[in-house]
Amino acid sequence: MRRTTTLRTGLSALLLLGTWATAAALPAAADTPPRSTGAPASSALLSAMQRDLGLTRDEAEARLAAEKTATAVAHKARNAAGSAYGGSWYDAGSGKLAVAVTRAAHADAVRATGATVRLVRFSARQLDAAKKGIDALSAPAGVGSWHVDPKANKVVVDVVAAHRDDNDVRAFLSRAREAGPVTVRETPAAPHTFAAGTVGGDPYYTGNVRCSIGFSVHGGFVTAGHCGSPSAAVYGWDRSYIGNFQGSSFPGNDYAWVNVGSGWWTVPVVLGWGTVPDQLVRGSAEAPVGASVCRSGSTTHWHCGTVLAKNETVNYSQGAVHQMTKTSVCAEPGDSGGSFISGDQAQGVTSGGWGNCGSGGETWHQPVNEILNRYGLRLHTA
Repeated sequence: MRRTTTLRTGLSALLLLGTWATAAALPAAADTPPRSTGAPASSALLSAMQRDLGLTRDEAEARLAAEKTATAVAHKARNAAGSAYGGSWYDAGSGKLAVAVTRAAHADAVRATGATVRLVRFSARQLDAAKKGIDALSAPAGVGSWHVDPKANKVVVDVVAAHRDDNDVRAFLSRAREAGPVTVRETPAAPHTFAAGTVGGDPYYTGNVRCSIGFSVHGGFVTAGHCGSPSAAVYGWDRSYIGNFQGSSFPGNDYAWVNVGSGWWTVPVVLGWGTVPDQLVRGSAEAPVGASVCRSGSTTHWHCGTVLAKNETVNYSQGAVHQMTKTSVCAEPGDSGGSFISGDQAQGVTSGGWGNCGSGGETWHQPVNEILNRYGLRLHTA
């Protein structure tokens, strides 16, 4: 915000969707263990998890602690599995990280890290190769997305239920199965981005589009690429000039960054919207599939769910976007660009999805570490 505005108001405009995170100032690798702060989760955050995940307060606290441990174990477990690694996910039933391996000889070494083990047929490398083959295909509108599912040990292709029997969908699935092990699931609607026309609130604007600011970086903030093209001017909630899109990519990717100036500044804090306290940002260690995750946006504010899949290709009407993370969190128009958080770690910026926060849905985010590495940015941390 402009320097004459209060700090709280500045956070409202510059950190519209942020949430809470932890790690070092430099971008963390996807499998870097988080730095523990020892700080308990806020009561408001626990309440959001109780509401959206159907947990008691004690269950929410226990889950956050178990997920932090699972995230720390992931890097060691992957190294222990070596070439037999078939992927991993957080198992809410056991409260541990589950790791798939293709050879029993590696099981004991993986268990020694604190993870549980499941024997599977295909390695992560084989599944990633199959997905890459599907990425090369041209998908029809009836195909929503596809990703590697380590738990199923297959590539899952999501097809819009109403288009399951379309000839072009059937032809796509036939070609996809030639690439490797594939299973098909139905989704009730096609994915779309969550940008919105100009309305009131605490947004940022570019042209006639309203989106949400994600995480502060040194010199600006990161957000969704579909919200603006390179050099496009960006204006704050009060319509004062903030800066310009310095880099933007969509489709293919869905990320961007905006420089901050003209009396505005960045701080390592994100606004809680009165639902949770304003939160310090501390880093960006990536949570495993199955972990809880929360999202903050300028339209629907705070909502929580779980990580459903990683490295998913999403087939928007504008074109495919790669390396996305799918979640069970809802979102609505205007939430695009906002922050995803798991535990106390930044995860990514909101891209799109289907459904709404009245009836539910699914939402994808572009991982924040990919954005930081792509543009050589440093997350602004406390």
